[in-house]
Amino acid sequence: MKYLVLLLILAVVVGWFFGRGRAKPKPPPPKEKSEPLQVEMLACAHCGVHLPRSEAAFDVAGHPFCTPEHRVAGPR
Repeated sequence: MKYLVLLLILAVVVGWFFGRGRAKPKPPPPKEKSEPLQVEMLACAHCGVHLPRSEAAFDVAGHPFCTPEHRVAGPR
């Protein structure tokens, strides 16, 4: 009977020893919600196609165009 108690104590100690090394992984931190990216859209003065300001070609008067060809053709 005393060997059974010693075996039980040994099993508990071994289980505790190996179990404490395997801690539960931490959950990932919550992602911060960012504002949606807002881009100013312009309409081509020649054909009316909308495009971002960064991709527009402007004439000397400041009219936006979608391509250099439409800039040469001018506004409608």
